[in-house]
Amino acid sequence: MKYPIGIQSFEKIRLGGYVYVDKTELIYQLANTGSYYFLGRPRRFGKSLLISTLEAYFSGQRELFEGLAIEKQEKDWTKYPILHLDLNTGKYDKKHSLANVLNDTLHFWENLYGSSPSEVTPELRFKGIIRRAAEKTGQRVVILVDEYDKPMLQALGNEELQDEYRDTLKAFYSVMKTQDRYIRFGLLTGVTKFGKISVFSDLNNLKDISMDDRYQTICGITQEEIHANFEEPLQLLATANHTTYEDVCLRLKNSYDGYHFVENGTGIYNPFSLLCTLDTLKFKSYWFETGTPSYLVKLLKDNEFCLPNLTNEGVTAKTLTDVESFKDNPIAVIYQSGYLTIKGYEERFDTYHLDFPNMEVAEGFINYLVPYYTPVKDTESTYYVKNFINDVERGNPEQFMKPLATMFSDTDYKIVGDAELYFQNVFFIVMRMLGFYTKVERPTSESRMDMVIETKDYVYIVEFKLDGTPEEALRQIEEKGYAKPFAMDRRKLYRIGVNFSLEKRSIDEWKIK
Repeated sequence: MKYPIGIQSFEKIRLGGYVYVDKTELIYQLANTGSYYFLGRPRRFGKSLLISTLEAYFSGQRELFEGLAIEKQEKDWTKYPILHLDLNTGKYDKKHSLANVLNDTLHFWENLYGSSPSEVTPELRFKGIIRRAAEKTGQRVVILVDEYDKPMLQALGNEELQDEYRDTLKAFYSVMKTQDRYIRFGLLTGVTKFGKISVFSDLNNLKDISMDDRYQTICGITQEEIHANFEEPLQLLATANHTTYEDVCLRLKNSYDGYHFVENGTGIYNPFSLLCTLDTLKFKSYWFETGTPSYLVKLLKDNEFCLPNLTNEGVTAKTLTDVESFKDNPIAVIYQSGYLTIKGYEERFDTYHLDFPNMEVAEGFINYLVPYYTPVKDTESTYYVKNFINDVERGNPEQFMKPLATMFSDTDYKIVGDAELYFQNVFFIVMRMLGFYTKVERPTSESRMDMVIETKDYVYIVEFKLDGTPEEALRQIEEKGYAKPFAMDRRKLYRIGVNFSLEKRSIDEWKIK
């Protein structure tokens, strides 16, 4: 089986004999029930392939759709003039970067449909091209914009450049509204949706389908689609990993499934990681390793964001879909970038609860945070985690407390914000990191924070105190009866009292019982 890894051309997939998971029924519905759409999805989720498929459909290339669902639905196969703007092609780090990409694309279109000397700005040229394309062909125009927000994302941190890009794109995209009479269909895709004060403010006729139940599976792969298209590769994957078919299905689900784009919605697998796994017959962090979330970490640190709130706070649909400012809304950007997803919905208050979609993202993101929030260097983080977990599993509490104390050791040049926030953020990272390899529970109340770590042979009850003493922590373990659930347990039980000094921003003492 040939896997279309990195291939974004629908024509190349179909003519090259690559496997294609049929999304054309949804594409037909999209193309024939509305005019203007926006779809937000994480990177490497199939947005460019969706654009390419729509381009082939609106070009009337019926032969490419042979045997697919849309072949039975479409009767006319009309050929429309298509204006495809691909903003993936540029590196947007200088003042004229965006203008150069737009100029190159506009020049190509003008060679097809003509130009006018009076059209001197990008938006005026775009306006004239749309009108002439419709008049010349006798058909209304299809406009497809791939990664419309890439210039804005790459200019993150450079407010002057970002403002310039915003103004340019706002004027350019607004042409779609003024030229409605000449347009058959329009779709913009991207990672984030910039809100009312940004590039979408004039383009208010776009229908955002990012959280539309009908189109939740238009990108990505569902479990049903996996079993309909990849049964033989699943068997090969099981054989290669010396395990059962049932086990590899569960491992694929835990590793790459878990994306939800609507409340109570269908679970979506990351298509890039899934196809790479089936191709190589090896489980790895394919999606996470192809791009690092450095701009997201900068956003969290600049906002002095409390990391536990990534998965604790409820958010509204408007918060998730409408980014007015990177600075004011880190949760929305992290969700839209694919590092968080919908895990629950509370209808009474119309709020969504978020968490990491799967193990690939959770483990990759938390490990990526380690050198940003602790003194542990990026090159040493794997070493620390490995030794930390090994000592936990071998029953060496005194040994694993040493790297734990190191992780809680502040360095002024890295840590921003007050000491209590620093403690909460590092505690969150440690809890999550331990949870990848052991069973970790964290009962909480207003008066305490504690941690229970369970392995095959050991149980650790760890109680932290802020500006207290290890003796106070051990006493609380006894008085609150934290050890009672393990009274009949055969495993060896350790009680660990830890004090974190807010003044020193570090663990200054611990005792083990």
